[in-house]
Amino acid sequence: MGASVDAAVAVASKVTPSVVNVAVQQTVFDPFSGGIRQREVGNGSGVIVREDGYIVTNYHVIANAERVIVTIGVQDVDATVVGVDPSTDLAVLKVPGTGHPVIEFGSSAELSVGQLVIAVGSPFGLDKTVTAGIVSALQRTPDGESVPGAARYTNLIQTDAAINPGNSGGALVDASGALIGINTLIQSPAGAVGTPQSAGIGFAIPVEFVRNVVDQIIETGTVVHPYMGITTLTVDRQLATQFDLPVQAGALLQFVDPGSPAGQAGLRRGDIIVEIDGREITRGEEVVAVIRSSEVGQTLALKVVRADTERDIEVTLGSDRDRR
Repeated sequence: MGASVDAAVAVASKVTPSVVNVAVQQTVFDPFSGGIRQREVGNGSGVIVREDGYIVTNYHVIANAERVIVTIGVQDVDATVVGVDPSTDLAVLKVPGTGHPVIEFGSSAELSVGQLVIAVGSPFGLDKTVTAGIVSALQRTPDGESVPGAARYTNLIQTDAAINPGNSGGALVDASGALIGINTLIQSPAGAVGTPQSAGIGFAIPVEFVRNVVDQIIETGTVVHPYMGITTLTVDRQLATQFDLPVQAGALLQFVDPGSPAGQAGLRRGDIIVEIDGREITRGEEVVAVIRSSEVGQTLALKVVRADTERDIEVTLGSDRDRR
C-alpha cells in the first residue's frame, strides 16, 4: 500500500502541470441588462502534448464552444481550436507561448489488467484533481446507448480510477507518470455520459490512437481514417437460431458499399466475418476496432462464411476521405 501511495504522490507532482482545465463559454442574453455576455456553459480537461502550446482534449468538451479558455498553472488563456475529429471524439487546441510543460508519452500496448493507473483532470471544475485505480479491462467497446454524438469508440482502456464529468480530455497515466490514454467516457447507473455519478467504470482512448489523430490534426488540420465500406451486425446464439445461420458468433454484413474496398474485394451482404488476420471475430465492434487500428492501404486477410462455405478474402483498406 505504501509503495502505491508513494507512486501516486510522485506521479501527481510530475503530471499535474501538463493537465489543464478547459472552460467552454457561449454568448447568452442577459435579461437584466438587456445586453449579451459570455457565460461558462461547461468544462473539461486537456493535456499539453507539445511545448509550443498544442493541447489534446475531447471533441465533446468543446463541441458547442464560442470561446475556449484554458487554465495553465494559475493563468487563464484563450485557446484556438486547431481541428476536431468527431468520429473519435478528439480535438486539438492551441495556446500562445512556448516552453509549456509537456506530458511524457507512454504506451498502452503492454498494459495489463490490474496495473496501477492514475487519472488527472478537472471533475466538476475542480482542476488538478488526482485519482488512482487500476486497469480494469482492455479493448472495451461501450454500447451505442452510452456514446455521445457521432463518436465510435473501440479498444478503450477501462479503469476504476474515479472519473466524473469534467475529467473528459484529461490524462490517464501509468505508475511512471507516462500518458497511456485520454479519459473520455463514464458508465453510470443511469447509463448516460455526463451523469454526475461515478460508478467506478471509466474509459480512456489509448495513447497510440490519440497521438495518431493529434499529429494528423496539427500537420494537416484534418484526420483520415482507414475505410472498408461495410455495416455489421453481431451474430450471437439467438440471432443464429432465428435466421438459421451457419455460425453462432461473428460479424454479419448488413450492407456492403459496391464501390468500396469491401465491395471491390468481393464481400457481399449476408457474409459473416469470423476472422481477420488470424484474430477471431465474434462481434461487429471487433471489425471496427481492427479497421481503426490499421492503416490506409493496408491489406487485411478475412475469413468469411458465406452460406455453408468458408472463404478467404483479402481487402485493401481505403481512406474515408474518398467518400466525403
